Amino acid sequence: MGIKDLIDFLNNLEEGNIFYKLNKVRKEAIMVEIAVPGQRWEVEFMEDGSVEIEKFISDGEFYDVNEIETIIKDFSD
Repeated sequence: MGIKDLIDFLNNLEEGNIFYKLNKVRKEAIMVEIAVPGQRWEVEFMEDGSVEIEKFISDGEFYDVNEIETIIKDFSD
């Protein structure tokens, strides 16, 4: 896959009214972050032409404000 495939993919997302944003977290890839109800996808187009996809799927649970303390406690350096 190349740049044309990335552009085609972005065009398809736009035509489907699917929210996305571009990001770059690795030197060798461009990431497309996609948000749909209950899911977040990270689709990375690698410089070697490969594509990696990671999905984050919600369990449907909602939490109150006390959960903010959990993220600070569990993930701070």
